[in-house]
Amino acid sequence: MNYHLNQIPDRTAKPRQKGLTMVMDKGLSLRQVEDFLETGADYTDIVKLGWATSYVTPNLKEKLALYKSAGIPVYFGGTLFEAFYIRGQFDDYRRVLDEYGMEYAEVSDGSIEMESDIKCELIRTLATQVTVLSEVGSKDEAKIIPPYKWIKLMRMELEAGAWKVIGEAREGGNVGLFRSSGEVRQGLVEEILTEIPEEKIIWEAPQKSQQVWFVKLVGANVNVGNIAPQEVVSLETIRLGLRGDTFDHFLTK
Repeated sequence: MNYHLNQIPDRTAKPRQKGLTMVMDKGLSLRQVEDFLETGADYTDIVKLGWATSYVTPNLKEKLALYKSAGIPVYFGGTLFEAFYIRGQFDDYRRVLDEYGMEYAEVSDGSIEMESDIKCELIRTLATQVTVLSEVGSKDEAKIIPPYKWIKLMRMELEAGAWKVIGEAREGGNVGLFRSSGEVRQGLVEEILTEIPEEKIIWEAPQKSQQVWFVKLVGANVNVGNIAPQEVVSLETIRLGLRGDTFDHFLTK
């Protein structure tokens, strides 16, 4: 930090297991990645190349190399995994991970129907090759999953070998964990946290109001994801109580 302030909450140090910021790259150019890393690298723990953008991204290997040079791991979005799986190309997906030197992968079923036992078996298989993040929740706003099922699926997927489980919200923050308005399904989140350790969950929270809510609920070291590159520094100030929304949250009287 550039200078000292009292009563700033402690942040975990990189490489973190808790307090993660997962950034979504929806198609940045190489130059944009360089600009983002100049200010955001210290506060970014992992980058997701959103949905299946890696399929159409020019200079993909060069982009991955830029992130690697900054010490930031990258993974392909879960929709790409689903695109391979639904076409019967799971083994091809594994070969793509090797071809691009990927060390992380996401297993999701937000756009397809998949039995939980099959999903867990795929997690177990991929966990022998890479570090697996698994996503729980549907991208269909009409599909409401009850809290007990979120908990059951998260527990199963962690036991199958997932490093973290991701709470689905899409890039807009208006499904899964949230209502169509972006409002947090508070009862769902609080019930999940009674059964699943907070450090094992990454909450997709692209909207500022959602980030504020999770910081106030869990603390400065909550894991949040689907953060836009240009919002990473802003999020860090929210975590530290240096933005109006959390200004009083960490102050002691």
